[in-house]
Amino acid sequence: MKKLLSVLKISVPDKIFIKDPETSELGKRIIEQSIILIYEIGFDNFTFKKLGTKIGSNESSIYRYFESKHKLLLYLSSWYWAWLEYQLVIETFSISNHLEKLEKAVTIATRTVEEDNNFAHINETLLYKIIVNESSKSFLTKEVDKENKEGYFEVYKRLITRISEMILNVKKDYSYSLSLASTIIEGGLHQHYLSEHFPSITNCNKEKTPCSFFVDLVNNTLK
Repeated sequence: MKKLLSVLKISVPDKIFIKDPETSELGKRIIEQSIILIYEIGFDNFTFKKLGTKIGSNESSIYRYFESKHKLLLYLSSWYWAWLEYQLVIETFSISNHLEKLEKAVTIATRTVEEDNNFAHINETLLYKIIVNESSKSFLTKEVDKENKEGYFEVYKRLITRISEMILNVKKDYSYSLSLASTIIEGGLHQHYLSEHFPSITNCNKEKTPCSFFVDLVNNTLK
């Protein structure tokens, strides 16, 4: 387990940022307050000028870390996916039964997130709500293919691949493991969004959670 932990860390592709925000107190404050501000006003209304006012710093200081708010959203999304992968690896490491391991992974990928005190400058609960509401804006762009080639979505794709491998461990001849894995990741976000904003078109609620839906879906699909 110690060997596993030594190679796991919350890291973001370095092409996303100009200067790693984790290397300075200002950088950490930019990340901390950007999460709060985007949660409060939404990504469309978010600007570096507003963030600068919130952190008591010049707008130009933020541009030393990120060239645009799009890159900042890519950073937050990648950080979230890396953090989720970290949770998944840690919580499934000791499970030997392949189906139980997959069920646990699905639960981790689709559950409501609670704050992790290991990262004082990041409120994971608010970040998760941003991911549910805003993360699609990081890749529904004209530049997505170029950014994909440059590795901006490396962590996101790695997480899906990891779940795909767990699916194949349960059913080796299943032909749609990547499709199912990506459906679990994106579908979990979508069902949480629907349950909050469009409850009349989903069965998911506080009693019947997205977790239970996707565990049921996986079990019935892989019978």
